[in-house]
Amino acid sequence: MNQNNNSTANLDLILAVENSVTGRSWVARPAEHRIVQAISQNHDLPEIIARVIAGRGISIDEAAIYLKPTLKETLPDPSIFKDMDKACIRIADAIMADEKVAIFGDYDVDGATSSAIFIRFFKALGRDLTAYIPDRMTEGYGPNTKALLGLKDAGNTLVITVDCGIVSFEPLKAATDAGLDIIVIDHHQAEAKLPDAVAVVNPNRLDEEPGYGQMAAIGVSFITIIGINRELRNRGWYKEQGLAEPNIINWLDLVALGTICDVVPLVGINRALVSQGLKIMAERGNEGLKALGDVAGINEAPATYHAGFLLGPRVNAGGRVGRSEAGTILLSTDDAQEAMNISQELNTYNAERQAIEAMVLEDAMSQVQRKIGIGGIAPPIIIAANVGWHPGVIGIVAGRLKEHFNRPTIVIAIDDNGDAKGSGRSIMGVDLGSAITAARQSEILTAGGGHAMAAGLSMRSEKIDELGEFLCERLQNKVKDAMTSLALKLDGVLSLSAVNSELVESLDKVGPYGQGNAAPRFAFGDALLTYVDVVGKDHVKCSLKGADGSIIKAMAFRSADKPLGRLLIDSRGKRIKIAGTIRNNHWNGRTSAEIFIDDAAV
Repeated sequence: MNQNNNSTANLDLILAVENSVTGRSWVARPAEHRIVQAISQNHDLPEIIARVIAGRGISIDEAAIYLKPTLKETLPDPSIFKDMDKACIRIADAIMADEKVAIFGDYDVDGATSSAIFIRFFKALGRDLTAYIPDRMTEGYGPNTKALLGLKDAGNTLVITVDCGIVSFEPLKAATDAGLDIIVIDHHQAEAKLPDAVAVVNPNRLDEEPGYGQMAAIGVSFITIIGINRELRNRGWYKEQGLAEPNIINWLDLVALGTICDVVPLVGINRALVSQGLKIMAERGNEGLKALGDVAGINEAPATYHAGFLLGPRVNAGGRVGRSEAGTILLSTDDAQEAMNISQELNTYNAERQAIEAMVLEDAMSQVQRKIGIGGIAPPIIIAANVGWHPGVIGIVAGRLKEHFNRPTIVIAIDDNGDAKGSGRSIMGVDLGSAITAARQSEILTAGGGHAMAAGLSMRSEKIDELGEFLCERLQNKVKDAMTSLALKLDGVLSLSAVNSELVESLDKVGPYGQGNAAPRFAFGDALLTYVDVVGKDHVKCSLKGADGSIIKAMAFRSADKPLGRLLIDSRGKRIKIAGTIRNNHWNGRTSAEIFIDDAAV
């Protein structure tokens, strides 16, 4: 087992587990009994549900809006954002004059949904919108001069960048100097200097008031469209055209998908956007999402799990190993046959991505383990790099390594000319995006940026060691603090007999769960492992038997070659303590509750 250096003297241990198989203590989420009782009584909730709510820091007064997050309560006036009015006025001018306008988006889910929602808005107004999604392999992330000037040569007078552009200083200056109007809609961390543009809308501008920096680009795009719609209404354009205003709420399914997949905190406005958006997604009104859900085998009301693990990876696959624009086309089409064709294409790309990812992951894991050595301690920052790795999967591999080593991780793909592209994923409490921005400002990187939990970069391969030294020096104290506070936070202890579909449904009603609003996790101290087997490539499937004879199925994903999986396999026929989340499994018309195992202890 891993050694756990956490101090647990002041923590409320669950089942006396101070050092689990993953090296963590199990601690109870703080939930004051008085608040739990009040929430339970005020909202007629079982105590376990009230404890989950209180354990997320929700006060008695906040419980009502937490239980029913509404846009009416959380959606801001678009005008509170810097440059928003400028952006809305310029885009409204373009719509009324029927100018040729282009959207320049990123190739990930956040970029694809942001591009698609603008396309749908323009289409609803009887206007065309050209979409340009750069190729990951040949163009890389963000606006580039050649593409922007090409859009101008094609007759576009206005380009709107979404989910990119905040640090694209040279390309945007070149485009502006050439007479092309640019509007930047982004959410990545900004610098004091802003790019040349008519307007720069970004809640993470340094001169913005705090409160909305957690939004994904799709959330910022949604609010921008609300502002444009208001501008057109105030000018009387809809009446002049005899045109009904579009029902913008119908596009919240795109907002939910992009917000979930960009792994931003599901709190405040994000929670309301996702909660309402999942309801719209369940109506299956978007032909692209409908077809993709069918291809992915989703046969139940979509939740954050389906968006994040089934839909999102398929949309992303086009940008990773296939056609970068495929996701945007899919999410903006109203043609059912086209939607199905693209969904099947993306499904094929996703399978290809998984195969490439497995090869790169194996190589990267071996590289890192060789550096650390047997029994060695991982450095504050994990960096893996090699020639020939596919740039389309390095972000996913970085995430896998981060999960394995519990350290911020950067994976870098190097081409034959020594040019390197990297993608990083961080742990809670360590802002990787600002560190990457600082590395670019120090001229270690040629390009780079991101947000707290994820970042991207470009550089020369000979500077990789310098990057590692820079990041370790800058972040080692933050990583140390994050590791010191590492513990598995649990919402209580349950018997296996308490796990049923009704409990899952009750817990789901106080969702959605995700980054910043963790799914409820429970400990089980009476689990007898009656069946254990490895399924798929590295998942461990179990049957658990409770003291009263209750049988519950369980799964530990991607764990067969890790301490958790090995402990489960070695404990067949024994009783152990486990911790995890519960969700319903729908199969052949039957619904049953399952446990997703996160941790275990003997």
